[in-house]
Amino acid sequence: MSRYSTFPPIPNRLSRLEELATDLWWSWHPDARNVFRQLDYQVWRATAHNPVRMLGAIPRDILAAAAKDPAYLTHYDRAVAALDAERRPGSSWWEQRFPQHSGQVIAYFSAEFALHQSLPIYAGGLGVLAGDHCKEACDLGVPLVGVGFMYPQGYFHQHLSAEGWQEESYERLNWADAPIEPALMPDGRPCLTAVPLGDRSVLVAVWRVRIGRVTLYLLDTDLEENAPWDRELSARLYGGNQETRIQQEIILGIGGVRVLRALGITPGVFHLNEGHAGFVVLQRIRDLLEHGSTFDAALDGIRRSTVFTTHTPVPAGHDAFPFHLVEKHLAGAWGTLGPNREKFLALGAYDNGGGVLFNMTALALRSAGATNAVSQLHGRVTRAMFAPMWPNVPEADRPVSAITNGVHVPTWIAGELADLFSKHLGARWRDRQDDPALWDGVLSIPDDELWAVRQSLRRYLFTFVRERARQRWIEEHVGLPRVVAAGTLLEPDALTIGFARRFAGYKRPELVFHDPERLARILNATGRPVQIIFAGKSHPADDIGKHHLQHVYRRALDPLFAGRIAFVDDYDLHVAHFLVQGCDVWLNNPRKPLEASGTSGMKAAINGVPHLSIGDGWWAEGFTGANGWTIDGGTSGENWDETDAADAAALYRLLEEDVVPAFYARNASRVPHRWMGVVKEAIRTVAPRFSARRMVKEYAEKMYASALEKT
Repeated sequence: MSRYSTFPPIPNRLSRLEELATDLWWSWHPDARNVFRQLDYQVWRATAHNPVRMLGAIPRDILAAAAKDPAYLTHYDRAVAALDAERRPGSSWWEQRFPQHSGQVIAYFSAEFALHQSLPIYAGGLGVLAGDHCKEACDLGVPLVGVGFMYPQGYFHQHLSAEGWQEESYERLNWADAPIEPALMPDGRPCLTAVPLGDRSVLVAVWRVRIGRVTLYLLDTDLEENAPWDRELSARLYGGNQETRIQQEIILGIGGVRVLRALGITPGVFHLNEGHAGFVVLQRIRDLLEHGSTFDAALDGIRRSTVFTTHTPVPAGHDAFPFHLVEKHLAGAWGTLGPNREKFLALGAYDNGGGVLFNMTALALRSAGATNAVSQLHGRVTRAMFAPMWPNVPEADRPVSAITNGVHVPTWIAGELADLFSKHLGARWRDRQDDPALWDGVLSIPDDELWAVRQSLRRYLFTFVRERARQRWIEEHVGLPRVVAAGTLLEPDALTIGFARRFAGYKRPELVFHDPERLARILNATGRPVQIIFAGKSHPADDIGKHHLQHVYRRALDPLFAGRIAFVDDYDLHVAHFLVQGCDVWLNNPRKPLEASGTSGMKAAINGVPHLSIGDGWWAEGFTGANGWTIDGGTSGENWDETDAADAAALYRLLEEDVVPAFYARNASRVPHRWMGVVKEAIRTVAPRFSARRMVKEYAEKMYASALEKT
């Protein structure tokens, strides 16, 4: 029986609509998406592209009519057949590449997963990377099982005050609208497990999310049996203080291992996506000790089957807790591990500059047999950053490799662009998306056809921006300054630069305003205007980031810039799609080398939006000299004011001498051929090399298969 009691009776001919709606596989398959889009486009839009919510709201007569419509049934049958083919055993890349590992499972632990806006359990880049990893694992047939949190209040919604100060609000998820269902144990009962936390046990329920071949299990402490404060532990992503954070990480690590065991899943590999999941190690050591192993033998076995990915070169991004806090909250978790408590605590001991603390990244580094950073430059930075862990070991020999991030192309590519690729690269271009030879065909796409698509995508963006501003005005009664700042004065045909990411000091969101008068001349040049759209949230506890955001908002209201600066609030996956597809240039100017990888620029580039960036993260290896621009002020060292001034000057020069002239140099047909050359190179070079397909294949071949062979 369906748990979605709010659904109207679905005609027998469309009996698998609920199955399609509750499997997020639909979200990156055009045929499946069109099943809902064509059912009722107005309801589709009104329910924010959420088919679960849509099926609860759609009138019965529309379903009845669809069940008799031959054209609609053709779409429906094709989508159902594709889903069945996806699940058919023996046909995937993994099964053909590694038949010897049939039946083995990789458990992928992450504090957040960004899969679709209908499941808001993500904050930013880490979650988007995890979501893309799961989707590509599905496409390749990698036997991945995800483990994370079901945050009933998710991450915050962003609102701006009249002064531009970020305010946070939390909206409780309507579970009937989410693509989730209770996870069942082998005996058919809902999965429920106890996690020792301090001097008590906390009960954890489990929800299942279907992602094609991949399953994601989400832990939830919001149960009546738990104390009120324990019910709140899984309420919000990255909420609360250090006490809350360490308790969440204990539940994720220890609870996650216990949940998999209760579900009858025995992973061959555990992949820890960032240090948040480090307590997986404690539970696994304890389990092995209970089966007669010694601590050292257990740790050795765990290392052979553990993969760890570190994501940040920013010291504050590595969770570290005072030992008294660790011991307080692990008091009931030791079990047979108790006599070896000091050995375990030593695995996390590390001085990151503020005294010796229990560092979750250090725990994972010492417990994993394979560790990777998320770009080549980040690999070098990580090996230097944690050098004290490997005294007397040369930098190149320290055990941190690099697998550069990638993006899930079918999720992020614009539909119009995908259709153009099907026309010129072949209908099955997605099957070869990591083949550079395929993308050489982009060079043969006529400039006028590609330019027409790029023009359409920019106009879609402006329609979205204006509708969003109108909605804020009508529903929230915001003042006219907010309406102006939201982008209502933007021009549909002007060169549009996008800057969308978390607002943090090291990302330098205000760098472009270093010389306001010079920037104003660039933006307001007669006949070749330029405009910049900003979007992004600041962490609720990051007042510095909030001040940067407020300053950008005030720039959007400054008459000096004539309405050519905009700030789009409440940035999420839905907004991100419009921005990475509709802007003309993607700006990124972090303080090098503090950007581990970055993926928004990859999403933009595959859509023909060239990257304009500092040579940090992925761009340090992605820039070819012809596929975008690198901002290089020629300075280095600790004088940040000097570096900022030099980088800002370099940015202005690129805009004045290269970017703007190329965009506005048009032929008699108003097509910018020089610009289209950069656009094509961006797509051709970034799509295969920085796709999630390439990335997940690397994980499979270099990390997963290697670990499975050792177990």
